[in-house]
Amino acid sequence: MNDIHIKGVRGIYIAPAVDFIVATGECTLEGESFLEETSNFYSPLLDWLNDFIETKKPISFNIKLTYFNTSTSKWILNILHTLKYYIDQNGKVDVNWYYYEDDIDMSEEIDDYIIDSGVEINKITI
Repeated sequence: MNDIHIKGVRGIYIAPAVDFIVATGECTLEGESFLEETSNFYSPLLDWLNDFIETKKPISFNIKLTYFNTSTSKWILNILHTLKYYIDQNGKVDVNWYYYEDDIDMSEEIDDYIIDSGVEINKITI
């Protein structure tokens, strides 16, 4: 199992920076996500997460997305459901979502994810 490092991309479509670290269990999505083919981008991340869960190590999942489209939103929920599965198997998971204090829409979106996924998300203002 290898780390995943993806540099964020800005162009016709926008992809977030990704850092998933095997040694520490720290996973970070950062930037913006406005992708045409979200499954091509997020499916390998979800596969990595499923493989990592098999190690039984703690996970610290950090979301630092300032914008994401609807198709990305579905993948975020898939990730959160995977983390919830791991929590239910007694896995240790911390989810931290960083957002701008004045971004009311993002704050409400995070609250919706908490309800929809059943995962406790630490809302951290920046």
